[in-house]
Amino acid sequence: MTGGMFGRKGQKIKGTVVLMPKNVLDFNAITSVGKGSAKDTATDFLGKGLDALGHAVDALTAFAGHSISLQLISATQTDGSGKGKVGNEAYLEKHLPTLPTLGARQEAFDINFEWDASFGIPGAFYIKNFMTDEFFLVSVKLEDIPNHGTINFVCNSWVYNFKSYKKNRIFFVNDTYLPSATPGPLVKYRQEELEVLRGDGTGKRRDFDRIYDYDIYNDLGNPDGGDPRPIIGGSSNYPYPRRVRTGREKTRKDPNSEKPGEIYVPRDENFGHLKSSDFLTYGIKSLSQNVIPLFKSIILNLRVTSSEFDSFDEVRGLFEGGIKLPTNILSQISPLPVLKEIFRTDGENTLQFPPPHVIRVSKSGWMTDDEFAREMIAGVNPNVIRRLQEFPPKSTLDPATYGDQTSTITKQQLEINLGGVTVEEAISAHRLFILDYHDAFFPYLTKINSLPIAKAYATRTILFLKDDGSLKPLAIELSKPATVSKVVLPATEGVESTIWLLAKAHVIVNDSGYHQLISHWLNTHAVMEPFAIATNRHLSVLHPIYKLLYPHYKDTININGLARQSLINAGGIIEQTFLPGKYSIEMSSVVYKNWVFTDQALPADLVKRGLAVEDPSAPHGLRLVIEDYPYAVDGLEIWDAIKTWVHEYVSVYYPTNAAIQQDTELQAWWKEVVEKGHGDLKDKPWWPKLQTVEDLIQSCSIIIWTASALHAAVNFGQYPYGGYIVNRPTLARRFIPEEGTKEYDEMVKDPQKAYLRTITPKFETLIDISVIEILSRHASDEVYLGQRDNPNWTTDSKALEAFKKFGNKLAEIEGKITQRNNDPSLKSRHGPVQLPYTLLHRSSEEGMSFKGIPNSISI
Repeated sequence: MTGGMFGRKGQKIKGTVVLMPKNVLDFNAITSVGKGSAKDTATDFLGKGLDALGHAVDALTAFAGHSISLQLISATQTDGSGKGKVGNEAYLEKHLPTLPTLGARQEAFDINFEWDASFGIPGAFYIKNFMTDEFFLVSVKLEDIPNHGTINFVCNSWVYNFKSYKKNRIFFVNDTYLPSATPGPLVKYRQEELEVLRGDGTGKRRDFDRIYDYDIYNDLGNPDGGDPRPIIGGSSNYPYPRRVRTGREKTRKDPNSEKPGEIYVPRDENFGHLKSSDFLTYGIKSLSQNVIPLFKSIILNLRVTSSEFDSFDEVRGLFEGGIKLPTNILSQISPLPVLKEIFRTDGENTLQFPPPHVIRVSKSGWMTDDEFAREMIAGVNPNVIRRLQEFPPKSTLDPATYGDQTSTITKQQLEINLGGVTVEEAISAHRLFILDYHDAFFPYLTKINSLPIAKAYATRTILFLKDDGSLKPLAIELSKPATVSKVVLPATEGVESTIWLLAKAHVIVNDSGYHQLISHWLNTHAVMEPFAIATNRHLSVLHPIYKLLYPHYKDTININGLARQSLINAGGIIEQTFLPGKYSIEMSSVVYKNWVFTDQALPADLVKRGLAVEDPSAPHGLRLVIEDYPYAVDGLEIWDAIKTWVHEYVSVYYPTNAAIQQDTELQAWWKEVVEKGHGDLKDKPWWPKLQTVEDLIQSCSIIIWTASALHAAVNFGQYPYGGYIVNRPTLARRFIPEEGTKEYDEMVKDPQKAYLRTITPKFETLIDISVIEILSRHASDEVYLGQRDNPNWTTDSKALEAFKKFGNKLAEIEGKITQRNNDPSLKSRHGPVQLPYTLLHRSSEEGMSFKGIPNSISI
């Protein structure tokens, strides 16, 4: 393979190789370093490096002495078989400790290649690692190439010992080529690399594998341990998006289910533990494995705390004073740095959480009807409410199975609080709205209410758009099987006001479960994974659409794998703390039956829910029915910016529809997304055919919107709103008490205690707010929408210019959001809790900021 193409002595191509040693990225190394520098860790690793003969080498030259070799591959000259010429091996040389462009924990090394003009221009390279440990290859830069100049390779990949691979590891220049325009000498290399990434669909995946393949969700239950779950995906009963295949062993009791355990993700999806987000996501593992048992110890030790909250003040005490801990429990938390980041112990023997944003200004604003309604359009789940277009509201459930589930709310009940407006007039004027969870929950209520602590309703809430542009609730309908639905109306005094507060709590419990399982997990995390898999299987790193979409998949497969292991698995954190319990993912599967890809575009979603009307003369071509709808107003500007950027980028490479149709990689990608990745919905007529430039622009815009802005809108407000559990309870344990019962008398005597006995109890609260605090945080090195982690991601000047315009537009939108939040006439921007809507503010600082749109679903 070497062939001596670099035979002319004396002339060299100088290169710089930037990498990160394994131990720098090792979780245990980071936690043991504490406040020590990452540089010390890297040097320590270098000092332990081994050359090919297994001899110890000097710290700063650990990678020299034939430890790592590179071979350049020509993009302009072939070897006679049609493949690009391969040069002689060159080895890493001296360490460059002062390179000014190095990022944190990165190490740079010289490398020199012999130069022969007959070789042509390099377009790729092979790399071999002769050491025992893997390393993370960041980039390679070649300088002063005769008649060409500088060439950059953006790598960002783990490289294991060369014996781990059946084919040499190859990296391509950061140029961009459609398949038909690929330089001839690189065509076969391009095809071979995609074949490697696809694998052959067999075998158990190993740590160093880079294979992307599909599987169903057959790994959530534990049949051998007596805790099975239905297999989700691959059937009409339980359709679902696909996840990455692991090839693990099957369980004894169910040969179709995989054994639970460590989750495989393709090696480059598991970046290691360099990022703060990785550090925090692995906190979820610590939470599952270490903290939950500690919480049980705390709750069971009645000398420390009772198992119930007795007042709202006691709930606020989690943030204002904390829970006093015995020394033996505190000592179990202290050695775990991730947990010390979550819990504020500070040597005071207390477990203390940061105060959620929703109570930082007003302690009681959350209880108001105005805030209850505002959070439906400016909270953490702002995309479920819809305009009421018929009365009474009807059900889509089969009446033969469930009976007539038409709403029992009457016009007379609504008109009590309509100020003289009739229901017909309000519907005609587009002023009635509904938050409807009836059909999602009703089929599962009997099962849910048979769980140990669950007592829940399926809810409908009807709201009215007031003259000042804000919403107010008019009625809540609480339904359960075999009984007449209960309708509760607003009240401000006496026991009726407590009943009304409890009714709102039951609505929010529905909303919390639907949000976590559908709006958050299903509609962002789960539906995106098939796109990430297919992109890696069929779009070369040289492909323009790969370069467009790749940043929007970063860490998603990894965090989804972690979710299957600790969050959505049988007995996992979601099942423990949210209403549907063991039926959680099964319920989300039923909802997925009605998922429509094209409706994920924000304009289509708003029109479908009746929250917008198409109007060519209006901004964004839509007229919002609720003008002060923060999620929609900010979101439409972000959506338009994304679509404009995608349009300008795609136009660089696809001048005609024919170019789309003739792109073999692109067509294979889309075919597999539809037929395999979302194969349970493959026959739906709404899938774009990807035959036109507009098809591609719209589809890519939906993918980017979903991975960035939509996920940000439904994720980073979780702790700010839900950290105060009384505002967003996740469990309902009692029905509303009936007059003449002991519970009713308690409700009259102590409304707060009655409320707290109805919603999430203390143990589950501690678990829930610990998880959502992690999920609501940004990493220190997060890459936000309109940014890239490497300026050399492409060499195309037109693409770079369009991307710069995109970033500038997003910065402009940030300014507009700030202006709207300072407008006192826009009541839904702050609400009674005085919390401005910033979830679609693009940039953010590290930590829990209640703003920021990362490029991808990275947490």
